[in-house]
Amino acid sequence: MKIAAFIPINIKEQEFRCAGVISVTFVTQPKAVTGVIRLMNIVYNSENYYVVEYPVEHGYEVVDKQAARGTYFAGDVAVRFRESMMGTLGEDPSSEHVDEFLSDFGVLINFPLTVH
Repeated sequence: MKIAAFIPINIKEQEFRCAGVISVTFVTQPKAVTGVIRLMNIVYNSENYYVVEYPVEHGYEVVDKQAARGTYFAGDVAVRFRESMMGTLGEDPSSEHVDEFLSDFGVLINFPLTVH
């Protein structure tokens, strides 16, 4: 398994380079209030899946948009999920490859989505 190694290129825009990837740019929005803690980060978003990281809880939510179902990983499972996700992105960051990786979790993505 390959782990993606990110090298900062431009500190202001937080541009990173990874093996097999030309460039990935993460732009940070200015904070409205100093000391604000990010409660959630969108890690991945495609037509089929949505992955959100909750840094305070050390957890990940995975949503299958087509099946309208989701699940939440916490603790050791979240750590392993993050490592696997980083390895998958290091191998091939295309949405087809990442969607294929996330489809392997189909059995665990079993909670119906509710709008509130």
